[in-house]
Amino acid sequence: MSTFLFDDFEPVSASAWKQKIQVDLKGADYNESLLWHTEEGVVVKPFYTKEDRTNTTINLPKKGFHICQTIFIDDEKIANYIAVDALKRGATAIQFKVVKKFNYQKALKKIDIKKTTLYFQFSFLDADFQIELSNYCDSNNVFFQTDIIGNLAENGNWYISLKEDFNQLEPIVTSTQSCISVSGDLYQNAGATITQQLAYTLAHANEYLNHFGKEVASKIHFTFSASSNYFFEIAKLRAFRILWETLLNEYDVKNHEVHLFTQPSLRNKTLYDYNVNMLRTTSESMSAILGGSNTVSTIAYDAMYHKSNEFGERIARNQLLILQQESYLQEAQKMADGAYYVESITNQLAEKALIIFKKIEKAGGFLQQLKAGNIQKKIAESALKEEENFKANKIILLGTNLQINKENKMKHDLELFPFVKQRNIKTIIIPINRKRLSETIEKERIAQEDD
Repeated sequence: MSTFLFDDFEPVSASAWKQKIQVDLKGADYNESLLWHTEEGVVVKPFYTKEDRTNTTINLPKKGFHICQTIFIDDEKIANYIAVDALKRGATAIQFKVVKKFNYQKALKKIDIKKTTLYFQFSFLDADFQIELSNYCDSNNVFFQTDIIGNLAENGNWYISLKEDFNQLEPIVTSTQSCISVSGDLYQNAGATITQQLAYTLAHANEYLNHFGKEVASKIHFTFSASSNYFFEIAKLRAFRILWETLLNEYDVKNHEVHLFTQPSLRNKTLYDYNVNMLRTTSESMSAILGGSNTVSTIAYDAMYHKSNEFGERIARNQLLILQQESYLQEAQKMADGAYYVESITNQLAEKALIIFKKIEKAGGFLQQLKAGNIQKKIAESALKEEENFKANKIILLGTNLQINKENKMKHDLELFPFVKQRNIKTIIIPINRKRLSETIEKERIAQEDD
């Protein structure tokens, strides 16, 4: 390509730019005036040049991303109908959420198991059933989203007990392929900072490596949530691939391709002015794609308060189809390579997260820190700070704490309870609760609505 348009311009070094900026500041301090220090401890500069390139090689997916539809299995016939229809309409993957044993032959009828990527998110633990299901599917495209440590972290209890949970998981690991999913999405939806999310997810996964040995690495995959901090979420997913590869190198595991399943966050979704949720999930899905996710599953704009419905699910699926087909993001997993800003914050996030990870390991590991309540305490502190920034309008959710439509009523539209539920059960650890930022304001508004 000809460069004649640029031949009259001399290259300018970063130091020359900084010197020019310093003059224009007229005595104000460059560091205090123009450097942004984030909650993650990352320093963001006002400009970036090729000197900020890190040239870090990230092992990204070789193919584009899968569009995934998430379906609850209550009635196998209905779940199958929705899944088959979703695949006809452009989905290339299905995530089944499973709360009990089900008739998998009915649920998977007319689905090409060999070609379709399938995820089974289990909220129960049954080794015999999972092995039976794995044998039936007999495909490398099937992922079991089983996470006994994630269940402990979120619910405060093991399924049965520490010993029995690992005993149940043992034959699953031995007899099936991608059978452990580390729930990094939990920490994001509970209010953890990005560096905490990375560190806790890494330490969480390391517990499985410690227990089962390095051979289990190929059977571990990860679930993440992407929020609205667009470039940082891209960098977060890329940083995790660096961290995971760094950890596996310590176990002498080479050339491992990590699999990431990503959904938009629920933390910033709102009941009021709910259509704005579509804008949020679009931005977050783009972060997930550009960050190098293997599979992206967009949540419906009304998922917090409506039961699963055809319209909401169709809109969610079409958002991804538009990004993939009309925005040409099908093969976008490497688009952030060479972006000075993204590379800079990626490395900073990885470095900050690695410091937290090492502290956790030095203190006895993730399970020990969960038992001591230290992980929960750190997340609660970060969540509280985020909520205070939201109340002070430093974090904006359009329609909730800015440009509020007071005519918008929601009380009689709630098919699902959209708030954190109080649980009166005894737990062995303090559970980590997923909570939306806008819940307190929404409760107040609903209470003030006329019947």
